[in-house]
Amino acid sequence: MSRALIIVDVQNDFCEGGALAVPGGASLAGEISEYVDAHHGQFDHVVATQDWHIDPGAHFSEEPDLVDSWPRHCVAGTRGAELHPDLDPEHIQAYFRKGQFAAAYSGFEGLLAPEDDVPTGDRQPGAMPVTGAGAGDSEDAVSSFAGDFAVSDDAIGLDDWLQSHDVEDIVVVGIATDYCVKATALDAVQAGYSVTVLRGLTVGIAEDLDDAVAEMELGGVDVL
Repeated sequence: MSRALIIVDVQNDFCEGGALAVPGGASLAGEISEYVDAHHGQFDHVVATQDWHIDPGAHFSEEPDLVDSWPRHCVAGTRGAELHPDLDPEHIQAYFRKGQFAAAYSGFEGLLAPEDDVPTGDRQPGAMPVTGAGAGDSEDAVSSFAGDFAVSDDAIGLDDWLQSHDVEDIVVVGIATDYCVKATALDAVQAGYSVTVLRGLTVGIAEDLDDAVAEMELGGVDVL
């Protein structure tokens, strides 16, 4: 049996200064890095998920309801979609990108990113230029990725990857407790994994997260 840590969506747009900032996101990036540095020996695998939007339809709205529709965020190829620079990628083995053409909250909707396209939080010289902290002025980025992106028949999803590495036990941390963390954890239970969420290593959108925690616990997630 293998054990995996899933780091959910610790991206620039979900941290302070981003297009859809969650309070405490930037601090959380550093806290997760400290946790992984101290505890990586307890995990056989560490993976991360990213929102990676190209044209997600009604998921983006100029008048978002902040429940089912949201401001533009985490557009593929932009700084907003990259990992926060305080999240140390040293121990992360694989990245799973979700939401290219539709809303996607669970990491189990993500697909394995190419090995030669590892996100690092800071774009390198020569990378696609993007202005601003978020994704608001990234039409060129969207067009480029939409033109090049195609899902192959052998695309590897998160569940496939975990199964291929004999993972049975999962620990989930990241952003946001009441959306992508919750969705990832509940999908993991449905897929047959033993799942724990470390509440102290998540931050949420709602001020009161009791309902989200109760939903996870009712769904079979251990919330510690």
